[in-house]
Amino acid sequence: MIRGFEIRWLAIRWLAIRWLAMAVLVLSAGGAAAQSVAFPSIAVGSSAAGPEIRGWIYKPSGPGPFPAVILAHSCSGTSQHTDAWGYRLVGWGYLVLAPDSFNPRGTRAVCTTPGVVTPNMRIADIAGALDFLATRPDAIRGKVGIIGHSHGGSTVIRAAQKSFGLAQRGLAGGVAYYPGCNPQFDTGVDIPLLLLAGDKDDWTPADRCRRMVADLARPNLVEAVYYPNAYHSFDAMARDRTVPGAGGRMHQLAYDSAAAPDAEARTKAFFARVLR
Repeated sequence: MIRGFEIRWLAIRWLAIRWLAMAVLVLSAGGAAAQSVAFPSIAVGSSAAGPEIRGWIYKPSGPGPFPAVILAHSCSGTSQHTDAWGYRLVGWGYLVLAPDSFNPRGTRAVCTTPGVVTPNMRIADIAGALDFLATRPDAIRGKVGIIGHSHGGSTVIRAAQKSFGLAQRGLAGGVAYYPGCNPQFDTGVDIPLLLLAGDKDDWTPADRCRRMVADLARPNLVEAVYYPNAYHSFDAMARDRTVPGAGGRMHQLAYDSAAAPDAEARTKAFFARVLR
């Protein structure tokens, strides 16, 4: 049986590893801190304009210009997970814009209240982010991708729909980690899309993504990967845990040591293909 002091030691060791990993990511990005920015949320299609959106720019060293990636946060809002992915993408040579879609709308998270801010609402923020990046001399116009996790993954799939026309604003492709797929509304994908889901995910079930993919108007644009043993949030290096969702239902979150590096490698290769 594990004693109390052993549990505390393991917890300290786990936190030390996480902080070391973050330090390595920052150093790989040239040590630059994220820069706060603001831009308008722009009405597009069925997505009405929101309030002014604040966000963060993560930038590689040097003047650029760089291909860019929009980083869409999960239902828990911007977090250390946002930072980790921001610096990881910078290490791959991308300028990253991470919009905060929640705080400007008066909420910090929507995991238990999903209707407060929806992926469809966030499309206006993505349109604004694309227009904002188009004004920056350090970003290459037309070479912009998007990546999102969970609620952000659903936002990626919405952003890929032909009805919003974001390709004409410069969106070249997207990566959706464990998204909530909507087979009824999300079959009009019009840009390259990498979909990464876990078969043991009890929050955003992979079977809904399978049904969506089966009905795509342009199936050749979508690569869907389903990890047989992965739960929700399989890329976040944290201890296994359960968290509440809508209606108080509990969901399991777990890091997957096989799925996470495979998904990361696929993500890196995908962006190299569509943005380089």
